Amino acid sequence: MTFEELGLRREVLKSLTELGFEAPTPIQEQAIPYLLGEDCDFVGLAQTGTGKTAAFGLPLINNIDNAARLPQGVIICPTRELCLQITKDLNVFAKYLDGNITAVYGGTDIRTQITNVKKGTSIVVATPGRLVDLINRKVVQLGQIKYVILDEADEMLNMGFKEDIDMILEQTPIDKNVWLFSATMPNEVARIARTYMTDPLEVSIGHKNQSNENIEHIYFSVKERDRYDAVKRLIDFNPTIYGLIFCRTKNETATVAMKLARDGYNAEPLHGDLTQAMRDRVMERFRSKELQILVATDVAARGLDINNITHVINYNLPDDIENYTHRSGRTARAGKKGQSLVLVNTRENVKIKAIERQMRMTFTQGQIPNPAEICEIQLKKLIDNTIATEVKEADIAPFMEQILDSFKDLSKEEVIKRFVSAEFNRFIEYYERAGDLNAAASKDDRERPERNTDRKSRAREEGKTRFFVNLGRRDGLNPGAMVRIICDATGLNSKALGRIDIMTSFSFIEADDEHTQKILKHVDGYEFEGHKVSIEVTAPGQGGGDDRGERKFSKGPGSKRGPGSFGGGKKPGFDRKPGFEKKGGFEKKGGFDNKRSGGFDRDRGFGAKRNKY
Repeated sequence: MTFEELGLRREVLKSLTELGFEAPTPIQEQAIPYLLGEDCDFVGLAQTGTGKTAAFGLPLINNIDNAARLPQGVIICPTRELCLQITKDLNVFAKYLDGNITAVYGGTDIRTQITNVKKGTSIVVATPGRLVDLINRKVVQLGQIKYVILDEADEMLNMGFKEDIDMILEQTPIDKNVWLFSATMPNEVARIARTYMTDPLEVSIGHKNQSNENIEHIYFSVKERDRYDAVKRLIDFNPTIYGLIFCRTKNETATVAMKLARDGYNAEPLHGDLTQAMRDRVMERFRSKELQILVATDVAARGLDINNITHVINYNLPDDIENYTHRSGRTARAGKKGQSLVLVNTRENVKIKAIERQMRMTFTQGQIPNPAEICEIQLKKLIDNTIATEVKEADIAPFMEQILDSFKDLSKEEVIKRFVSAEFNRFIEYYERAGDLNAAASKDDRERPERNTDRKSRAREEGKTRFFVNLGRRDGLNPGAMVRIICDATGLNSKALGRIDIMTSFSFIEADDEHTQKILKHVDGYEFEGHKVSIEVTAPGQGGGDDRGERKFSKGPGSKRGPGSFGGGKKPGFDRKPGFEKKGGFEKKGGFDNKRSGGFDRDRGFGAKRNKY
């Protein structure tokens, strides 16, 4: 099928021809004819990078009255970057139509945006918070809205925009058309469909929550202390990488980016502590490929729309499995191929299995490249760059006699060796004493995740202090939240942390011995979701993830607490019979589970179907 067969206006087709668009993508082929043909509500489920912007943008600019001064269409998206990208795309699509498309978003002067809206606009592209602000100021009037598009709906809800979206939709006419586009379908997105849509057509490209088939998913088992060195090897082994590295916390993001820059890599961080001006500068450098590596948190990277990203590296797995869908979806866009690389420690292999189950894809277990492999790759890169180097004959000619005279006593082979060594020696020197970073997983680790609760695995790692924390699962605590509490309170890197065991009403975490007093000082009393954290040191050999024997805790060297005394607001009281839970550090109830979320059928593949929400 071609775009001409979809029924688009001549002016729109002319723009697409100039852009070089030839055939619609699956989501465009399914959505555009339907959205052009009738008033309707619509749900489009497809991965990031599959052409969703054109799927809703082309029928929107085709259907509206471009001469209207009040907005007839409003597009709501999660981030400033996506807002600007959508606006740019729509302006290109509408190049030969008389219409005005206005972007409104936070982090910039609202007065300029107010002026632009008051000039008259047919389409508003907005982030939720700024749009609510303009509605409250009576600047944006939604009384004539015919089309509401929610793009990256799951991302907006993950970012806490539920109330804003409800408020905006309540301001629009009852007979509007609502078009919802999302990569995944959690419960809150399904709620929007049930509340604000009538008998919507659902188009699902692949299964819900399914990964892009052009992405190769590879995981690497490493020891916790080797994560950073493993990332460097993956970058060195892929010298043409143009990639994103995802970290869990702002501190970890800043630390990884700082270390990479210090070690000579072209990398910068992107996290919530950056000002809008700093964020804009970083993104401009990354888009222009002046920057090769962007190290980001999940929140900061939401809504990024950048083509040609070759690799996504997960420094660690996200707490929520749906965040992995969005992370990996940053590569393999517009039909290209890409790789999503994941670093896990040997206790996290069960999470890989959970992702495979929910996303209906398969990970390949990879091996961190050894020094010889990396040196070979880098040597080839050096040779290729040397051969491709442009020689400016006129500039170098005056010096050639001197250069040739300097090398007259060396053979051709010796000259080549010296030139190569001048650039290559740093790799040889760095890797000559480097060992194998691949961690040996326990036997059949992925198939038998529960076997990690034996006595040996409960033993405290050498050089680590084990802490008791008075909060557990019923307080909303999970391993990722535990890491954030420790890192945010102390400023430590997550690399300093070890095993985490989350129980029903309390938890354990290990950390490097050298940070014991810092953790006790800064974490004790920390607020987590309305609860005050109490943290204590377990006695050596105690505080494991089983129910044998009594536990002893202390606030440090001067503590005089007796056996079984926990402090804090909760005292679970370690009695052998009540059954201290024997689960490992990973809890299946968190983001990694095999349960269906939302009222949508995960088993439906490509195609369209009416759905009752």
